[in-house]
Amino acid sequence: VVTREEFPLKRALQTLKDETIAVIGYGVQGPGQALNLKDNGFNVIVGQRKNSKTWDKAVEDGWVPGETLFEIEEACEK
Repeated sequence: VVTREEFPLKRALQTLKDETIAVIGYGVQGPGQALNLKDNGFNVIVGQRKNSKTWDKAVEDGWVPGETLFEIEEACEK
């Protein structure tokens, strides 16, 4: 277990500054995880199946197809 004192947000941002975090799936947990990471300054993309209700929900939440919202396979490659 790592505590915030041992690994504060500032250190996490510095450590992951050149990385992209892909949240795969935008069902129950995806929105909370992805938006929290994004709001805290991390580089986040979402992988979700196109033409699904959750794809549309991701777009409604501000994820941009081809920029921050991708098909699952493409998000995994990034």
